Amino acid sequence: MNISTSTFKFLKDLSDNNSREWFQENKGHYEEALQNVKEFVEELIVQLSLFDPQINTDIKASKCMFRIYRDVRFSKDKSPYKSWLAAGISVDGRKLDGPEYYIHIEPNNSFIAAGYWRPKKEHLDAIRQEVDYNAEALHGALEAGQWTVADLSQEDKLTRPPSGYSADDPQIEIFKLKSFIIHQHLSNMVLTDADAMDKVVGICKRIYPFKKFIQEAIDLEP
Repeated sequence: MNISTSTFKFLKDLSDNNSREWFQENKGHYEEALQNVKEFVEELIVQLSLFDPQINTDIKASKCMFRIYRDVRFSKDKSPYKSWLAAGISVDGRKLDGPEYYIHIEPNNSFIAAGYWRPKKEHLDAIRQEVDYNAEALHGALEAGQWTVADLSQEDKLTRPPSGYSADDPQIEIFKLKSFIIHQHLSNMVLTDADAMDKVVGICKRIYPFKKFIQEAIDLEP
């Protein structure tokens, strides 16, 4: 299972011709690209369910897929469509308040990720507390997948220590994080290869120990 070269061509063409008129004229190509990504997500759900108890085959790919239509109400960029297709995979589709998998398909900017993006306050507090009590387990989970703290997303990272934590704490760079995510870039070539699914699943397996640590920190049961 792989991503079709025609899917990347459609997304590139959409990026170059981002208008409602062009999109309507190429609606058939969009539907083909959407179906290709949806089928990839369906198979990814099956493969994830084999090692992650949080994922089961009852999860519908349609609930995981993000809409291609942009919300332009508060944006200076009035382009009506996203130039990518994406899905968030969890027991609650793309809307879970907790760690999930995310796959992003965009020409030359695709990636697979897992973790918890911008946890709500009580979950962020719980994750920081778990790191404070059991940093060894976090580092062990990262090492199990051949990751390091440097691989964690730095998006929205605090510049100063959060309340209750000291600047000289050995884990301070982790406490400053606002999201707990690991992601891996995926080239067009990797995703169009016949073994694309195996490669993506292999990365997810490497991230899983870290995802599991986050799940346990917020008491998310399988």
